[in-house]
Amino acid sequence: MALVVFVVAFLGLASITSAWMPGTNKNITGIGGNDLFARTSSPQPKAYPPSFSPWSPNAGKIRGVNLGSMYVFEPWIGTQAWQAMGCGSYKSEFDCVSGLGQTKANSAFQAHWSSWITAADFDQMISYGLNTIRIPVGYWMDESLVDKNSEHFPQGGFSSLTQLCGWASDRGMYIIIDLHGAPGAQVTTNPDTGQYAPTAGFYVDYQYNRATTFLSWLTTQIHSNAQFRNVGMLGIVNEPLQSASQAASMRSTFYPNAYNAIRNAEQALGVHSTNALHVQPMNDLWGSGDPKAAMPSGATLLAYDDHRYLKWATNVPVSQASYIATSCNDVRTSSGETPTIVGEFSLSVPDNVQWTSAWEPSTQQAFYRKWFLAQIASYEKNAAGWIFWTWKSQLGDYRWSYQDAVAAGVIPRQLGSISTAGIC
Repeated sequence: MALVVFVVAFLGLASITSAWMPGTNKNITGIGGNDLFARTSSPQPKAYPPSFSPWSPNAGKIRGVNLGSMYVFEPWIGTQAWQAMGCGSYKSEFDCVSGLGQTKANSAFQAHWSSWITAADFDQMISYGLNTIRIPVGYWMDESLVDKNSEHFPQGGFSSLTQLCGWASDRGMYIIIDLHGAPGAQVTTNPDTGQYAPTAGFYVDYQYNRATTFLSWLTTQIHSNAQFRNVGMLGIVNEPLQSASQAASMRSTFYPNAYNAIRNAEQALGVHSTNALHVQPMNDLWGSGDPKAAMPSGATLLAYDDHRYLKWATNVPVSQASYIATSCNDVRTSSGETPTIVGEFSLSVPDNVQWTSAWEPSTQQAFYRKWFLAQIASYEKNAAGWIFWTWKSQLGDYRWSYQDAVAAGVIPRQLGSISTAGIC
């Protein structure tokens, strides 16, 4: 009966599912009170340069960056920072907290959160014309879910997340929060889950229930605190396994339960349909099956996450011409999966060629600039937009760092130029 009541209560959302962009459903506004995704430029506050005009004619599209290694640290992205925290000999957050002890680890991670991404970073993003951030988080932000005897994660992250979302909201940025680290780990031996787990333990009812509890809790926090006012979407699990049995279990059990947990939390708070969050699973192209298959009847405001790395694409010839042609013709939306956002992509190429003369970043800036423009032109034409992985790194390689790629002249400082780039 509860599900029937829930579905009826949200059927009113069905009429607005096609009007997805922020400012049309969720009441999100940009700098100076302007519609976040308005298609015409408007005067900006004096605090910004007179030439500042982030909302180009194509600005109805998502144009964003991931905040990689902010709350789910991947050591390969920031080796120096990882070492400075005292974590250099550890493979993941779980391992570092276990090794350092909770008190010492808390201090180390809190220092990292206060320095890795600051308010100044958001000012820089805005000046480049970016309008969106995607924030990877782990379930341990809800500290009540952590088994203190067997799980080891930094504490205090949620207050930092609250401040960070406030900075982004104040600047009119759209915010996607993504469950990157699921209970039990959704993949093996990968620090992007928060732990270097030998097995993928996520795919059982106990862990699904913890994840849905986290999503319900996070939804409540988002709708109860003005700092989160520009959060418009929750990614329900990042890059899950593609194996038939585990993916089937996730689709049939976790996906509908996650959707219901978010909607039930909103219903309990009396959230109006125009402020409901978009619920975002990985899309069918990811390889874990059709994410829509077991969603509740009448489910609305679904969005889909696509990750596109030619670096690991086995069916694309490794040549500059092939990469440009592939990206120009890339269609990243499967049937019925609208809107799809290309939530991760980069300029990195296969490991075995990345430092050869044909791909050397210090001499091939012209190619990488053209490839970036080809990718985003396609992702705006055939999808709802894009989010680069990642905003910053300590690799000394702009192919993984939006900030460094702009400094290198590979990514344009003003994204308005892409509509006339003529790359494809």
